[in-house]
Amino acid sequence: MNILETIKELSKKAKEASIKIRVLQKEKKIVAYQCLKKNIEKNKDLILSSNKLDIQNAIKNDLPKPLINRLKFTEESIVSIIKSITEIKNQTDPIGTVLEDWEQPNGLKFSKISIPLGVLGVIYESRPNVTVDASCLALKSNNALILRGGSDSYHTSKQLVDIITESFQEANLPKNIIQMIPTTDREAVDHLLAMKDYVNVIIPRGGKSLIKKINEKSKIPVIKHLEGLCHVYVDKEADIEIAKNIIFNSKLRRPEICGAAETLLIDSSLKEKALELIEPIYKAGCIIKGDDFIVTLNNNFERANDEDWSTEYLDKIISVKIVDGVIGATEHINRYSSNHTESIITENDQTFVNFYNNIDSAIILKNASTQFADGGEFGFGAEIGISTDKLHVRGPVGAKHLTTFKYIVHGNGQARA
Repeated sequence: MNILETIKELSKKAKEASIKIRVLQKEKKIVAYQCLKKNIEKNKDLILSSNKLDIQNAIKNDLPKPLINRLKFTEESIVSIIKSITEIKNQTDPIGTVLEDWEQPNGLKFSKISIPLGVLGVIYESRPNVTVDASCLALKSNNALILRGGSDSYHTSKQLVDIITESFQEANLPKNIIQMIPTTDREAVDHLLAMKDYVNVIIPRGGKSLIKKINEKSKIPVIKHLEGLCHVYVDKEADIEIAKNIIFNSKLRRPEICGAAETLLIDSSLKEKALELIEPIYKAGCIIKGDDFIVTLNNNFERANDEDWSTEYLDKIISVKIVDGVIGATEHINRYSSNHTESIITENDQTFVNFYNNIDSAIILKNASTQFADGGEFGFGAEIGISTDKLHVRGPVGAKHLTTFKYIVHGNGQARA
């Protein structure tokens, strides 16, 4: 069977499975989650061994360090995954919810009911945890799922899919609700993007080039997770200690994730505090790329060029700029942002309102780290991605966002004149 036939067969099976699980009872889903937690814990050595092979291959292939960090699986990763499964299991079931109901003067009664999307195609790079997150969120929302992990995480993802399949079979769920494309051939992605008769939505997670390719080639609606070019703006009325803590956490907690801050903007009235704000991250090994003023503060600071303001470093590097108030900050952000996440540090509520009203990003924080741009932190248990689109969902994409709706109309003999 060639690649096209393989993808078509997977897609057909997924479509059939999606019909079977539309009305899957929440009790059966709970059993499946419990089986999955048990089997991940039981097979954690196999998972870590598979990941070790992926890491070795990544190093051999000179994969960039931020991608290797994303790829890495540890004992802590296993604990985090099990925690996410528990949180998703305990969430309110998103299917069959009455979103609205009303009655017209003619006596017709209308209800708007949440239903599954159908078949999800998730294409991702590096992050093997997406395998479990996407599978659990798909199950919670009664969707079938086709996974296409990157070649760099293939062994880890395959091992996880084997465990997921075993667990869902143990829970007596329908077959083929979770499938993984069994090849790293890039041609497989092109074929999946053409399966509009079987797949209802594509969700890519990866670099800018992957998102661009999928957006251009897909014949299926796409929920885009674009790069995270996130900003922190320190307002003139900021608490300096709060600002230092948030800057440090936003950049260095995990520099390789999409919620990491890539640009720091400092109000011009705080020039004398700029070095104090920057020094903690610099002393922790962060490279500082600054504007004309910032580079005068330390001979080791590098001069930022125009490309730096639009670069998602995913590493211990940050661009720093002095701006003229909240208007200067919002003008810079609107020019360079990827519309992912921005944070303002201020004690002035009206300044925050001005910041919020003038920025079009999916997530805007006040006095909090950009690294809270995460489905788990939003209470979603996990996420398939953080959408920078406006349709059909924005921000972290959890189980309740992997739904659509249908209308039910009840009458008692009405006929339209």
